[in-house]
This record gives sequence, C-alpha cells and structure tokens, in this order.
Amino acid sequence: MTDRPDPTAATLARLVAKQEVADLLARYLRAIDRGDVEGLRACYLPGATEDHGGVFTGDAQAYVDSVAATLAHPRAVGTHALTNVLVEVDEDATTAVAESYVLAFARVRTPDGPVADSLTAARMVDRVRCTDGRWGIEHRTLRFDWNHDMPRTEGWLYGLLAGDPSVLRRSGRFPDDPVYAAAPAGSAA
Repeated sequence: MTDRPDPTAATLARLVAKQEVADLLARYLRAIDRGDVEGLRACYLPGATEDHGGVFTGDAQAYVDSVAATLAHPRAVGTHALTNVLVEVDEDATTAVAESYVLAFARVRTPDGPVADSLTAARMVDRVRCTDGRWGIEHRTLRFDWNHDMPRTEGWLYGLLAGDPSVLRRSGRFPDDPVYAAAPAGSAA
C-alpha cells in the first residue's frame, strides 16, 4: 500500500509536456552541432524572439540567419551538452518555462590565425508553448557564465584511444550524420 495519490490526467499531461520540452531543447542543440539550419529554425515558434546574451537580440529567425553559414560550414566543430534541465509547466500543460545549463565546446580560428578550442558555460531560460500539438520556443534568454580558451590539442586520450586517429569514425554534418539515417519514419529528426 502507498501513501501517494494516483496520478491524474492533468498530472500525466504535465509530465508528458516536461519530456516534450526537454526533447525540444535537445533537438535545438543537436541542430546546432550537426549544422541542421532548418532543424534549428523548426525549434522556434512563428514570431519567436531571441536574447542571446548581448551577442544578438531580436527576431529568432534573424538570429538563425546570422549563424546559419557558420553552423552549416562543412568543417565546423562544436558540441553542446545540455544539463540541469528544469521545466515548469503551467496547469493546462500548454506553456512552460525551461531553465537549462549548456556547456558549449567550439573549435574556432582565432583573430590572429591559428585554430584554437573554446569551452563556454551558459544558461538558457526559455519560454515555450505548445501550438497545434508541437512545442516550440517563444522566447529565449541566454546568459553567459564563464569561458575558457585554450590552444588546440587533439591527442585522443594521449594516443590511448587509437594509435592511428584516422580509424576513428567521426560525427557528420546534416544530413550525413547517422542520427538522420536512424530517425523513425514520420518523426522530426
């Protein structure tokens, strides 16, 4: 016997909404890392806005336009890790606020020429809404927490992972990454 009440339909709807919002945030970061510009666009609702921590403020689709060439570049290297996701869903499970932390790794060409690595920690606060059965970002506020720039080194665990790094299978860019081939039919990869 348990002291916990049976979940109601409303409770289950909020739990499903929380998972759908977490999936939305993961799809957003996957689109960035894979260079899937249209997948990134699809994460926003029509009329959405973006406050990207002093780097960009305005229409979310204009933000995507401003980063599209960089994201889709065939040699772009970036990895975003989503952590500490907290989703607060309203009573009718149609709007929510999501706070999540992101660790962003990027390989970039420095202003003086050499390629270097950068690790940045930030926090995203998203106002999201479900429209026509689809969750999307209505407004994003991103705030930067810290950053560490470092010279590029790539030893693949000091040579312990693979003596010859050319044998390693790497992630691909959109649409060539395995995740797009693995997507179930009819799903939004």
